[in-house]
Amino acid sequence: MPPVIQDTEPSLDEVTVDGGAVADGAAFARLYGEPLLQLPHDLYIPPEALEVFLETFEGPLDLLLYLIRKQNFNVLDIPMAQVTAQYLGYVEQVRERNLELAGEYLLMAAMLIEIKSRMLLPVKKAETGGEAEDPRAELVRRLLEYEQMKQAARRLDALPQAGRDFMPARVHIETDDGPNWPSVDPDELRAAFAALVRRAKLVQHHTISREALSVREQMSHVLRRLRDTRFVEFSELFDPAAGAPHLVVTFIALLELCRESLIELTQAEVFAPIYARLAYTPHDD
Repeated sequence: MPPVIQDTEPSLDEVTVDGGAVADGAAFARLYGEPLLQLPHDLYIPPEALEVFLETFEGPLDLLLYLIRKQNFNVLDIPMAQVTAQYLGYVEQVRERNLELAGEYLLMAAMLIEIKSRMLLPVKKAETGGEAEDPRAELVRRLLEYEQMKQAARRLDALPQAGRDFMPARVHIETDDGPNWPSVDPDELRAAFAALVRRAKLVQHHTISREALSVREQMSHVLRRLRDTRFVEFSELFDPAAGAPHLVVTFIALLELCRESLIELTQAEVFAPIYARLAYTPHDD
C-alpha cells in the first residue's frame, strides 16, 4: 500500500469569506457549470477524501530499492541507519491504515533492524582467518536479484503482445481443388424411381410368368455396365420393358452397391439428371 498524506489545513493563499474559504477569488469547484466560491456550512469532507497517494510499491523489496535508488545510495554499501529510518516511517503509515498489509513490511523492518544492530557490534573474524561476512550481504543479494527480475519484466512488457498491441490475422484458404458434386437428395432419387415405375406400367404385359431374379446377379450386371464408361445416366441402368419386378431388383442392386461404396450417384445441380459411376479410387484420372 502506498504512503498517504492527509492535508486538512487550508493553504496560506486562502482567506475566509462569510464562513467559507475562497482561494484568492478562484472557485473551489464547479456545480452544474457555475463556480462554487463558498463551501456549504453543512458540508462534511471525510479524511479519506484528502488522502494523496505518492508512490505505489509491490512489496518490501520494491520499497527498499526505491529508497536506495532515490537517494543514489550504492547498493553494495547501504547506509543502514538512514534507510532503516525512512523505511520505518513508511511502515508506520501503512500500519495505521492496513495492519494486515503491514505484516510483510514489518518482517523486512525487523530484518533491517537486525542488520543495523549487527553492524554496531565489534567485527569478529571468520573461523578460517579471513574477513568476516558483511551483515548486509544477504540483503544486497536479494535486492540485486529483485532489480534484475524487475528490469527483465519491464523488457518483456515492452514487447508486442497479441491481443494488446496487435491482433492475429485469420484467413480461410480453401484447399480442396476437386469438383464439388452436390449430394443426391433421397426425395429426388425416389422421384426418379417412381417415374421409371410409371413408364414400366405403360409397357407392361399382362402375361403372368414366374421369373427368378437375383440381386447379386443384377449388382454384377451394373458393375459390368459401368466398367467401360465414366458416367451412365440413372435411367439407362433400367430396362422398363423387363417389367416392374426387374426394376425393383435393379434398384435394390443399386442401393446395395452404394451401401458397399462400389458405385457413386452424382448430380451436377438441382433438378439435373442423376448419373452413376464406379466409386473413385486413387488410380482414377
